[in-house]
Amino acid sequence: MPVTVIAAKPAAAEVHPEKYRYIDIGVNLTDPIFRGFHHGKRKHDDDMEAVLERARAAGVKSMIITGGSLHESKEALELAQQLGFFATVGCHPTRSAQFDKFRGGPEKYLKELDKLIAAHLVGKGCVVAVGECGLGSQLALAKKYHLPLFLHSRAAHADFVQILREEGYDQDGGKAAGGKGGVVHSFTGSVEEAAELMDMGFHISVNGCSMKTADNLAATKSIRPEKIMLETDAPWCSMMSAQASKAHLTSLPRALNSLYFPQGTKSGSFVYGRPVKGRNEPGPIAQSEVSHGW
Repeated sequence: MPVTVIAAKPAAAEVHPEKYRYIDIGVNLTDPIFRGFHHGKRKHDDDMEAVLERARAAGVKSMIITGGSLHESKEALELAQQLGFFATVGCHPTRSAQFDKFRGGPEKYLKELDKLIAAHLVGKGCVVAVGECGLGSQLALAKKYHLPLFLHSRAAHADFVQILREEGYDQDGGKAAGGKGGVVHSFTGSVEEAAELMDMGFHISVNGCSMKTADNLAATKSIRPEKIMLETDAPWCSMMSAQASKAHLTSLPRALNSLYFPQGTKSGSFVYGRPVKGRNEPGPIAQSEVSHGW
């Protein structure tokens, strides 16, 4: 008598979230939104500890807190010391006007950044990069202290690399000029631009803003494994359902999906222990890894 053999349904691959370990190399934990303030108004309770607990559960072992101005850099270092993380010191290009407005002028502002770096080179919560910065006088600080750069560039690649080359960062991350490389964070450039930066000795960091379009995904996938870094840039740069990265994220196993996409609530309906919709967090950092194709 003939027998029909029906193959058993393959068992779902076991998923062990605890084996995943990450460092969020760019997170804005000094932003008041993690203390419940949205656009200057308190919308809910301070839930920083809940944010950190979700990050730990998702495998985020450490973070580099971004300093975007002199004042913010001081806050970033203080918070890094409290939490056992690391920080950057610098002034974001969008806040460059602070140099001129500072009492004592640009030279005094730069000197204060210099003093802040010098005082936090070692120990718990130390400074590990100069930035977030564009280009200019802060490059001198990176060379002086042999620290990596945490760089910001938007739609200005040609000018960006030209200045880096003029400052001695044309190869090996500027080693011959006293530099120690660095990372171009929140990368949104092309495949060709990524290749040029890597050939100059820089790392490239990606987040949700790096994966909005098919071209973005192609550029992200072109980043060599030894040159890619992951960040969230939280509370900004979330991955959204309308972005090209969506197709990759829907393939996540259920166990991981609940870690990286926990159910959130609007700020006006805040529930402690749940994420706030519209506010990115360190916990979802693995989304960038999935979209890169690992």
